[in-house]
Amino acid sequence: MNQRKKVLLSWTALVAASLLVSHPSLANDELSKMSKDSKQWVMQSGDYANQRYSSLKQITTTNVKELRPVWTFSTGVLRGHEGGPLVVGDVMYVHTPFPNIVYALDLTNQGRILWKYEPKQDPNVIPVMCCDTVNRGVAYGDGKIILNQADANVVALDAKTGKELWKVANGDAKKGETMTGAPVIVKDKVLVGISGGEFGVQGRMTAYNLKDGSVAWKAYSVGPDDQMLIDPQKTMNLGKPVGANSSLSTWQGDQWKTGGGATWGWTSYDPQLNLIYYGSGNPSTWNPKQRPGDNKWSMTIFARDADTGMAKWVYQMTPHDEWDYDGVNEMILADIKVKGTPVKALVHFDRNGFAYTMNRETGELLVAEKYDPAVNWATHVDMKTGRPEVVAQYSTDKNGEDKNTKGVCPAALGSKDQQPASYSPDTGLFYVPTNHVCMDYEPFKVSYTAGQPYVGATLSMFPPKGETHLGNFIAWDASAGKIVWSNKETFSVWSGALTTAGGVAFYGTLEGYLKAVDMKTGKELYKFKTPSGIIGNVTTYEHGGKQYIAVLSGVGGWAGIGMAAGLGGDTDGLGAVGAYKQLSNYTQLGGVLTVFALP
Repeated sequence: MNQRKKVLLSWTALVAASLLVSHPSLANDELSKMSKDSKQWVMQSGDYANQRYSSLKQITTTNVKELRPVWTFSTGVLRGHEGGPLVVGDVMYVHTPFPNIVYALDLTNQGRILWKYEPKQDPNVIPVMCCDTVNRGVAYGDGKIILNQADANVVALDAKTGKELWKVANGDAKKGETMTGAPVIVKDKVLVGISGGEFGVQGRMTAYNLKDGSVAWKAYSVGPDDQMLIDPQKTMNLGKPVGANSSLSTWQGDQWKTGGGATWGWTSYDPQLNLIYYGSGNPSTWNPKQRPGDNKWSMTIFARDADTGMAKWVYQMTPHDEWDYDGVNEMILADIKVKGTPVKALVHFDRNGFAYTMNRETGELLVAEKYDPAVNWATHVDMKTGRPEVVAQYSTDKNGEDKNTKGVCPAALGSKDQQPASYSPDTGLFYVPTNHVCMDYEPFKVSYTAGQPYVGATLSMFPPKGETHLGNFIAWDASAGKIVWSNKETFSVWSGALTTAGGVAFYGTLEGYLKAVDMKTGKELYKFKTPSGIIGNVTTYEHGGKQYIAVLSGVGGWAGIGMAAGLGGDTDGLGAVGAYKQLSNYTQLGGVLTVFALP
């Protein structure tokens, strides 16, 4: 190559690099392209559609039995490790629960620590974190790593050095506003939610400008139309405009100001429609007698314009929630056929035990069926109104305060909680980690005090009547609304799933096993017990021509809160401790990343 061509190429590269630096939206067009490179894992969910699928296929149904751990990394933190590592080029980014340490590891040099970031946080935030001190992972974009800290600060770090670039307060921990969810970067914006539904927060989604952390838009889950970024005539609910004050009219007085609707789950994005999708959580308090009305728009799927935050459509899954069935679980975007018709679908496995298939363009409800056979609180969802038909026996409102409603299925932690499912375009099926748990639920009167628990219910949890297992890993047909196959697990499957082009689905168990199953049949092909229970999400990447599987172990989260926080009473941990008492016989605390490969 002659010198003139070398200079020209160098200049072209410099111009391209300067464009990426000065225009984050262009950089994140690049991020979208990176997410299609199966050698990397640049988003917590693998891609914007939240499919958690990889086209890597070195590891197959035939050879997965030969999988072996090849290296490990201790995080130095004992609480519950949710989420998973990112792989960007030759660097892996690993996070921890509180105190929210971030490590950058060099994959070309035996996982050597390139840098470590450990924020200084007030430990007083720990008591106001509902269900363990978990964090669901960091985000990457435009050369930055974005971290949501427990104390509700959002931090941007230089991906190469770990240097803090900007930091903004997204909430006030003294009021019970904390952060556990993973940020998502869409174009030139960082999207973050808020935790604290058990402390009477006013839930919201906030978009910060990636460049400097300034606020681009903020949309609340409940309250006045202007705060919610709802247009009464243009925002649709099942094909009809929501109308003016659609939220305010369903709350008594000013209860919406402490109404919950937290947004600590996952966010997906459709670049063609330029819409983001996420769910809002439970209304506050858990005592339904104290908040008459539908309590909109808690328990709701939101479809919003990524640039402005304006809501295009909304759908409330559990009006006037009486059981703490948060609607924050991931929205998986997939183009599938429903009754023979191609649909740009959104598939959502809700805490309430129903799996919803919707048209993500319009918000039309297409399928709503139970994905756990134990679900009994409602008989079905009315496809015209979208409302569940509640069984009076299991209504905690009708039974009243200080009355124990027994045998409600699912329990408050839902038929599935935050642990994300996966979709395989190869089989057209969804692979879902589930909870098989019921509860007794006794509401009581509670008053609001900022920074204090605003729960108002006592719970105990247990397996469905006549059964002993607390979890299933299932394959789901979202077109028909049917379970294709189901594998029983002793405890809830609190790990996120992964599917691959090799025909293998991966997930972790609370006892600590990484498991691999045949996606077509559910047959178990491999398992390996990691150092602690797995509530993290399985990921895969390729480096040096070899495919790897990586997972964080470190028992905790709501299901493991008894062990993580040292709780012993059956109704402790918002009812979870009693159901999972035996877990300590199988595993112990400790955060470890385990990486697997074929010999």
